[in-house]
Amino acid sequence: MRLPSIARERRGTMGDRLVWQAASLLLAYPDDGHAARLDTVEELLAHLSGPAAELLRRTLTALRALDPMTAAARYVETFDMQRRATMYLTYWTAGDTRNRGKEMLSFADAYRAAGARPPCAEAPDHLPVLLEFAATVSPEIGRRLLTEHRVPIDVVARALSAAGSPYAHTVAAIGTTLPEPNDRQARRAQRLAESGPPVESVGLQPFTLTVPPRRGPGG
Repeated sequence: MRLPSIARERRGTMGDRLVWQAASLLLAYPDDGHAARLDTVEELLAHLSGPAAELLRRTLTALRALDPMTAAARYVETFDMQRRATMYLTYWTAGDTRNRGKEMLSFADAYRAAGARPPCAEAPDHLPVLLEFAATVSPEIGRRLLTEHRVPIDVVARALSAAGSPYAHTVAAIGTTLPEPNDRQARRAQRLAESGPPVESVGLQPFTLTVPPRRGPGG
């Protein structure tokens, strides 16, 4: 028996939300709540199947094999020590330019439009923040923002894959919930990966969320 289209759509949306929530937790900084978040991901994966679930499990397995200090150090090395894998999405669309302030504001405005307060402890364009928003607050607005930033997400996935990072599997899992990139988007992702974003300089302004803000080993 074929499911009615609305039922199929709802089932797909729920599956995507589970992927987004699991990815948000896996991409969070490994602080004192790291082990508990991995347990939650394990529970979420019990309700998922298919390529995305397999990709998420690969990251989960790799992170479970690391002691807390090593996990934290590798996270910082991966995401903080080099910008080529930064998860601040507006960095890829606007670089360190004045336009970035407007793009950050558009994220905050989207969260407010869904009835959520923008986060205080992290910038609104940080990928784990956006994923949690899409999973728990507004899948419609969240999907739109993720789709609009498909190119930056692909750039991050490429950088993580090239570095042999287990986080690459999680970012690839996010991609399975989004429309396939067209040729123009693929070319743009390639250019960004090779030459980086525009350059200049601007300050940022960041919802109390369950994923912690990114910080270094001593912070």
